[in-house]
Amino acid sequence: MPTIEDIRNDFAFLDDWEDRYRYVIELGQELPPYPESARNDSHKVRGCVSQVWLNTNLGDGHDPKITFQGDSDAHIVRGLVAILLALYSGRRASEIVSTDAEITLRELGLDEHLTPQRSNGVRSMVKRMKHDAQLALGAVA
Repeated sequence: MPTIEDIRNDFAFLDDWEDRYRYVIELGQELPPYPESARNDSHKVRGCVSQVWLNTNLGDGHDPKITFQGDSDAHIVRGLVAILLALYSGRRASEIVSTDAEITLRELGLDEHLTPQRSNGVRSMVKRMKHDAQLALGAVA
């Protein structure tokens, strides 16, 4: 999977929004297989029009590294999941809590090209990832 820096660089290279849109779909196609056992209500992200599942795996320690797995039943949303995984997965909980996804989405121009429903879905995914990171830090009761 590409890093968030790879994605930023690729977006900067692509001038046309249709090319960027295709690239987002390609990112989703590169997601590793999502475990069938995690396609359930407890892993489903609420607030998304499409079905989105997110699995959180915590490392050890007081500020653990967190890895996420995600999937969706919609091609473009799978790509958005891939972008958020590149931004947050494999980072320490404190980094996840302090990283503003809105800035990255603005840098990529996604904030201007997503429907309000898709934008709400992305916000729901970010909220869930940050909540899980806050739980790992003991910052949420």
